[in-house]
Amino acid sequence: MFGFDRITFNPAVMGGRAGIRGMRVTVSLVLNLTANGMSAEEIVKAYPYLEAEDVRQALRYAAGIRRLPIG
Repeated sequence: MFGFDRITFNPAVMGGRAGIRGMRVTVSLVLNLTANGMSAEEIVKAYPYLEAEDVRQALRYAAGIRRLPIG
């Protein structure tokens, strides 16, 4: 979707919320961790199944979501 190959949407996983590579890790979790001061390196260390590119794409996705056309 729009160049975000790691951002997935699946109604059967986390209610279809934006997630990371089909896992039960949401973009909003990554945003919350970042907002609370964790670096990408710290997030990957705390969640070893994530990769640095997952964190980068989650942040880029969130930054661009308001620019998507509505309707």
